[in-house]
Amino acid sequence: MPAATEPLKHDGATPRWRGPAMLAAGAALVAVLWHADPNATGSVLPPCPFQALTGIFCPGCGATRALHALVHGDLAGAMAMNPLLVLSLPIIALMLARVAGWLPDGLHGLAQKLSDARPWAVVVISYAVARNIPLEPFTWLAPG
Repeated sequence: MPAATEPLKHDGATPRWRGPAMLAAGAALVAVLWHADPNATGSVLPPCPFQALTGIFCPGCGATRALHALVHGDLAGAMAMNPLLVLSLPIIALMLARVAGWLPDGLHGLAQKLSDARPWAVVVISYAVARNIPLEPFTWLAPG
């Protein structure tokens, strides 16, 4: 098993442009979230269309506001908007590193297990239901 300090290397199975393109897209997202405030009236960042149409919080409701809060260093504010997203970010980063071909050898097994959509479907659907129950502690999951 390779040492945890082994430098990241390109795996050769993915196009070389994929990783840099993903980094550029991430940097663009951070730049937009740094300058545009989704909490402001008339923001260029739209509200959740599902919530606007149904009045029900979807699993992604508050994600833009959570990422905006994280970009500005407000972890508590981010957790208040979408705790599932915030807690999932390390896993999402791991899966993106895998897609980019930058995952250290020792993490491929973990990334493979975390890429199974079935447990994620259960978690996301359960979260969507729970955050719409109008009783504490479930109301803590609603954005805001």
